[in-house]
Amino acid sequence: MDEQDLLERIQSLVEEEHRLRDAAGSDDGDSTARLAQLEAQLDQCWDLLRQRRAKRDAGENPDSAEPRPISEVEGYRQ
Repeated sequence: MDEQDLLERIQSLVEEEHRLRDAAGSDDGDSTARLAQLEAQLDQCWDLLRQRRAKRDAGENPDSAEPRPISEVEGYRQ
């Protein structure tokens, strides 16, 4: 997945997240679970994008960046 693909994926996830948050009045368990999934996937995509950019800036091949497990990226401190 190249940088443009990642940015498009992030945009798609953000749009879905906004739709779910706008419809939050229906507050069902499915929406809550899906929002949690979206947030985790977004964290994973952002992490991969940062990895790719860091590798490129260091003169390395950005295509060698690999998605880290969600359990790992969710454990990062902000």
